[in-house]
Formats: sequence, structure tokens, C-alpha cells
Amino acid sequence: MEQGKRVKNNTVVRERAMLVGCLFPNSKANKQDPLDELRNLAHAVDAIVVDEVIQNRVKPDPATFIGSGKVDELAERAKAQNIDVIIFDNDLSPTHIGNIEEITNCKVLDRSELILDIFASRARTTEARLQVELAQLEYTYPRLRAMWSHLERITGGAPTGIGTRGPGEQQLEIDRRIVQKKLTALKRELKVVQARKQREVEKRNQDFFTVGLVGYTNAGKSTFFNTATGAEAFAHDMLFATLSTQTRRWELGGGDSVMLSDTVGFVRDLPHHLVASFKATLEEAVHADMLLIVLDISDPQHRQQYETVVHVLDEVGAEDPERLLVLNKVDLLENNADLLVMQQEHPDAIAVSAKTGRGMDRLVDRITAAARGRSRQVTLSLPMNQGKAIHFLESQTQVLSRSWQESVALFTVRIGSTQLERLMAMGAGAEVVEQPTK
Repeated sequence: MEQGKRVKNNTVVRERAMLVGCLFPNSKANKQDPLDELRNLAHAVDAIVVDEVIQNRVKPDPATFIGSGKVDELAERAKAQNIDVIIFDNDLSPTHIGNIEEITNCKVLDRSELILDIFASRARTTEARLQVELAQLEYTYPRLRAMWSHLERITGGAPTGIGTRGPGEQQLEIDRRIVQKKLTALKRELKVVQARKQREVEKRNQDFFTVGLVGYTNAGKSTFFNTATGAEAFAHDMLFATLSTQTRRWELGGGDSVMLSDTVGFVRDLPHHLVASFKATLEEAVHADMLLIVLDISDPQHRQQYETVVHVLDEVGAEDPERLLVLNKVDLLENNADLLVMQQEHPDAIAVSAKTGRGMDRLVDRITAAARGRSRQVTLSLPMNQGKAIHFLESQTQVLSRSWQESVALFTVRIGSTQLERLMAMGAGAEVVEQPTK
């Protein structure tokens, strides 16, 4: 049963949630509406947001994170409004969660646990399920002791500590062994998945110029993907609609095409374990020839979202591919002030509307130029039995003429330096019989 729902009298009902945000001096939350993102995350699990509480602190309280007086206030408000779950926009320790639950008599979730639950509910492929399960276990493992201690307080179990070994302590050791064994097995499976994924990506990169779509969740990447490729990827106004990478050919026109990949979206303070376990999914971004950072320019928090995406890309090692900023959803802008500011700060950025197609032609021109490199006309000779290389010329270049002489094929093509390098790297015996000209 996913968070946000519970069973009552054999009927699934939506949980009533209270959102809590504790703001510290270095907080990255939206100053005008600090709980906007948490509110969207709560809606993603179908919770009913009944109340919201903001607390400003210099540092966390050791026992309750937000202070005993504030927790007492939460307890009163939760009782008065029949709250089922209290969701924090911060990461809490097991001690914090246990103490707050004991005082408020409500289930307590922190930000990471909520995000992990959303990922678990959206995972559809075997790869995505493996990655989510690994992230959940990585999150749970260091919390086992506090979880069992809290459980014994609730159930009246024997105390734990020096000189005692209650049932919780014995079960803790069993659970640790089980979790550690499961973690080892999952990491082994994911290692195989990642190795296979890397081989697939590297092979694809040999044949095609590859473009990866990255961006904040709900920035419109899947809509962009569908518009560009004619695919029918699931695109919906919700967080984390896409968890598994999808790759399709994007026909640019004039005989040019690239492979376009849609990846999982990012959010502020994405749990570290989730980033690590989804490395296989983000392999497309790490090894792409070009990355399109899709940004929802109509979102008031677009600047912070851009910084988050750049941070995550650096974290997963996607530093080599060329990055191009795509300012999406210009059709939703009430005025162009934000757009003009971002374009001034990022002169190469391209404004588009993936939904209406506005600006896509300019973006196609930019990607075509990048895929071709410096375009030249050249005549190439290659053995006729090199079907893969011939297919590459037919599908990836503008063929001006072709002829056959005994066992050799001659192609006069309009080809970019990047494409020519890729052809030569195939080891197909291709030779330039006429010096390239502009």
C-alpha cells in the first residue's frame, strides 16, 4: 500500500496529511512558498493536504528537530483535524521520527522517505524496481536499531542496552543480516544491469549522435520527447512520471537523425541513495554527445531548478557532453521578463514550447549543426560487404551520389566532421578518395 492511502473497513481511503517545513539559514526552499514542492510530492501519492506548518530555526533540535513546543503544537493541530500522517520537508533521523510520532500519535515521514515511496509506486521495469529497492534498503539499513527500539516502546517489549538482550535486539541482528544479504544481491544484479546498459549506450554512440533529455521533474521532457520523435511516452502533469529511460530516433530532416533519450527527472534535495542507485538510468546522460537541459521557464522556481539539475549532472559524472539549455513552456508565460533574463544570462539558450512546437525548428537546426560538425562534401570508398557502414551513410548523411565498382562502393556525401570520425572509427575500411571541401 503506497503512502497517501490506507485501508479502513476494507475500503482504500486517502490519508489526511500535515506538511511541515523547518527553514534554516541555508535553506534552498522557495522563500515565497516554502512548501510548494512538498505539496506536489504529497499530491503525487494522493494524500489530502489539510494543514501546513513552517518553523524557522538556526539549527535542528537534537530530540525533536523542530523543538518540543512546536511538536506539542503539531499534536494539538493533528488531533483537531484528524491528521493521519505528518510529512516533513527535511530529512529526519530515526530518533526525531520516533519522538515526534510518540508525541503526536501520528505517522511521520521525512522528505527522502516520501520521494522513495513515489519512486516505488511508479517503477514499472525490472531495472527501475531494482534501483528503487536498493535505494530503500540503503535508506532503511542505518535506521534499523532506532526502528526496533521505537517498536519495543510501543509494544512494551523488553528494554535494550548494556546487560540486556531483548527480543528486539535479537531480531535486529537477524534483520541486519537479511538486509545486508539483500543489499549485496541487489548490488550484484544492478552491476550486471549497469554493465549491459553501458555496452548498449556505447554501441549506440558508435552508430548515432546521441542526445539526452535531462531536467527537473515535470519540466515537460516527456512531452518534448513525444513531439520530437512521434513516440507515445507517458506524459502527465505529475512528478516523476518517467522513471525508465526511453530512446527513439529523432528525424531532423535532410537525411539527418539522432537518437533521443528521455531520462528520470530531478528534484531539490534528491536522496543521495536514489541518485546512486539510478546511475544506470542516468547512463544515457553520462555518455550522450549532447545534453538538452529542459527547463520550465513558466515555473517561478526555474532558476533554483536549473541549479539543481546542473548539480545532479555534475554528481553523476555527466560533465563531458555539450549542454544546451532549452527554455520550455513559453506558451504559458504571462510576460517575457523571466525569459529575457534567462536568455541574457544564457545567450545560447533556445526558447520552445514542446506542446505547440514553437521554437522547435531553431532547436533542430542547432542539433543538426552539432551532429554534423563542420559539414563537408566528400567522396568515400568502402567495401560493398560493409553493410553497417553503408547503412550509416544512407541514414546519417546527405547522399549526393552513389556508384559501384567491382567490390567497392563510392559515395559522394555531405558529411560533418563528427560523422566522418564516427564512420572511420567503425573499422569498415572506408577511405577518402577526394579531399574534403567546404
